[in-house]
Amino acid sequence: QVQLVESGGGLVQPGGSLRLSCAASGNILSINAMGWYRQAPGKERELVARITSGGRINYADSVKDRFSISRDKNTVYLGMNSLKPEDTAVYYCNADIYSRNYYRVTHWGQGTQVTVSS
Repeated sequence: QVQLVESGGGLVQPGGSLRLSCAASGNILSINAMGWYRQAPGKERELVARITSGGRINYADSVKDRFSISRDKNTVYLGMNSLKPEDTAVYYCNADIYSRNYYRVTHWGQGTQVTVSS
């Protein structure tokens, strides 16, 4: 069993900052990639940022130059600066994980709410 647990969400003023964390635990042999997705009410879930085991990073155009993704072992972080109301969403951690006696499986966290409002 693999579990992803997010933390760090909350309410912040426009222009403020938050840092999200996601810790992967359980039956893990290796992690191919970790990332963050978000889903606003009435919208599809979208990629925010992703980092591969080789260090390649992808950002959504809407967050480039404002957000920063990093990884330390089995934990991925998302630094968010200059937050805008349109960043309001539930943010989900994602990881592609190789487990004992399993092929690569995509896992999702339960989500953490980020609300940007004055």
